[in-house]
Amino acid sequence: MFQGMGRAQSRENQKMMRIITVSMVIALICTLTFTATAKQPINIGVFLPMTGGMAVYGRTEWDGIKTAHQMMTKVLGREVRLFLEDTRSDPAEAVSAVNRLVKEQKVVGIIGGALSASALAGGVVAEELAVPMISPSATNPHLTKDKKYVFRVCFDDSFQGQVAARQAIIGMNTRRAALIVDIAQEAYCVALANLFLKAFVEMGGKVLVTSYIQTGDQDFTNQLSEVLSANPDIIYLPNYYAENALLAKQVRDFGIKVPILMSDGAQVEDLVQIAGKAVEEVHLTGHFNADRITTRLGQEYASEYSKRIGRKLDAFGALGADAYFLFLDAIRRARSTDGPKLSATLANTKNFDGVSGQISMDESGSTVKSLVINKVRSGSFTYVTTVNP
Repeated sequence: MFQGMGRAQSRENQKMMRIITVSMVIALICTLTFTATAKQPINIGVFLPMTGGMAVYGRTEWDGIKTAHQMMTKVLGREVRLFLEDTRSDPAEAVSAVNRLVKEQKVVGIIGGALSASALAGGVVAEELAVPMISPSATNPHLTKDKKYVFRVCFDDSFQGQVAARQAIIGMNTRRAALIVDIAQEAYCVALANLFLKAFVEMGGKVLVTSYIQTGDQDFTNQLSEVLSANPDIIYLPNYYAENALLAKQVRDFGIKVPILMSDGAQVEDLVQIAGKAVEEVHLTGHFNADRITTRLGQEYASEYSKRIGRKLDAFGALGADAYFLFLDAIRRARSTDGPKLSATLANTKNFDGVSGQISMDESGSTVKSLVINKVRSGSFTYVTTVNP
């Protein structure tokens, strides 16, 4: 009897030893796997227009992203690596760029695109592949609609259109507007023009004429003849800088002296370099003014940007940095680079003190933040006021 009990006890001990051994092996594998993962770099992809007609936005945002990366190279103890894809200012290229970043470079997050059309195209792919994407500056309201993985760090055009209408009527004391809109840029120029028009009319204004141009046009005689005949007291130009610079010059050459209001896509130094005195006192709805930085991160970053890049921080550089810093903040909060976890953490962002101001996400993944109104004075973008949402 005792001998049988001894054999049973021995078998039980052997069973326990096997369980302990297997548990130790599993624990060792998990530890090694965790250690290996902890040492692996975190890959973040970027897709921007680095060449082509819209390259000024991509290059400026890339300078902002690179500077932010140089200031913060690690998160969760892991090195962050950036992979850049050039969309060549073509929205169709954004689709290929996002696919390459995810499938070839194995990125866990994506920054881009700079412009609404490219961001909309790239966002569809990011959503399908379940990889979080943050656009620095795409303002089209539909960018984040019904999306779980697509975000932005800038306001959208629903807000910008309302603020522009209010600025025209209250800030600039006008009631009769003419619009000149780049019809080739439907996702940004046409969409914003329609939102402005609706808000302007609701606030008691009247749009006398809406005239259309195409990206790359050089001669606006026909459009300005319409404007001159309509005799408005303000001209609204919700277009990118190149067309707006030429428009402003020809508006003044026509002898039209009414105020001009532009949108965020025109707030680049090239506007002033091309148009010169024609844009003096032009007002713009925008994202940022370096003379009115409100956060500690913004102040530290602006100083670092000037040292590394050699020029004063502008709106698109600040937005590029915000997209990068917000990604790292979300990874830190999630303690993970898993797509669903990272996406959920981004969606819960509240009161993040970014470079361009405080950032919170609403239920659609769009950013709730202030808008800055600037005007051109003595060749520089000068601060006018801040409008809170």
